Amino acid sequence: MPRPPTPRPVLPALLTTLLTLFTLFTPAVTARAAENGEWSVYPVASALGGRPYFHLAAGPGATLTDRVTITNKTTAPLSFRLYAADAYNTERDGGFAVRAVTERQRGIGAWARPGRERVTVPPRGSVTVPYTLTVPEDAEPGDHAGALVALDERIATAGGSVAVGVRQAVGARIHLRVTGPAVSALSVEDVAVRQDRPLLPGTGESRALISYTLHNRGNTTLAPKVALTAEGLFGRTLLKRELTGVPSQLLPRQRIRLTERWRDAPQAEWGEIRLTATAPDVRESAGARYIAVPWLPAVALALLAAGGGLAVRARRRARRASAAP
Repeated sequence: MPRPPTPRPVLPALLTTLLTLFTLFTPAVTARAAENGEWSVYPVASALGGRPYFHLAAGPGATLTDRVTITNKTTAPLSFRLYAADAYNTERDGGFAVRAVTERQRGIGAWARPGRERVTVPPRGSVTVPYTLTVPEDAEPGDHAGALVALDERIATAGGSVAVGVRQAVGARIHLRVTGPAVSALSVEDVAVRQDRPLLPGTGESRALISYTLHNRGNTTLAPKVALTAEGLFGRTLLKRELTGVPSQLLPRQRIRLTERWRDAPQAEWGEIRLTATAPDVRESAGARYIAVPWLPAVALALLAAGGGLAVRARRRARRASAAP
């Protein structure tokens, strides 16, 4: 009798947070909502117009109040868990992300409290919820980032050979500046080069993967730009470019690892790779040696050198043996 098919496991602990992120620096006429096509989350418009996100300022010990709106774009009612979350830069690409509801919150996520923890939004309707943000007396000055998140607690099943439980969430960003000394500090760390060269020069493409760490050591959010240069022997310029994969916002005290591919890298060269990161009032750089030697000739030279060394030793032993009484 054939066995019944084995049910595929579901991993409900996995939380996929889907945030539509807006980083607008010009005044908006209407509020721009973070959304995923089914629902959106955005600040209530102020007297001065719409807001793309909550941009707040306060001193230690202050309490702020504001309101957030959740809009249902579907034809069925939707229920959400509302919570405040800390923001961080992802390790993979430095993108803006927020902590899950099950994680410990230390900043915005611990300071902000929505007026309602759960809300049901009617079809094609909206619900506005007030929230309170209390800045601790011992809060560090500078920028603090987070979001007010509307989490759909239903677990959808993603396709694939193994079923995966997915929860969707959308959050409206909160950017808070706590008054006090503002310090901008940025560093480039741990520059490394990994090469992929053909055995013989001219028989294939030579590539290099440059990896580096950007570290925001200050207490302000930075919009860094990174320039890459590579110099060969006698100061020849091998490469010079502005990097495009740099996050538009690097949050305070965040460290991210980034990579840059160098196609057609020299197959025989000696020089230095240097990365220079800049932001307003900040400029830092770091580098690494670039040493490229074709694999097959290098191995042949190493074998010749090793063989020559063995031959010299053999001759010395022979001379000592013939000189012995």
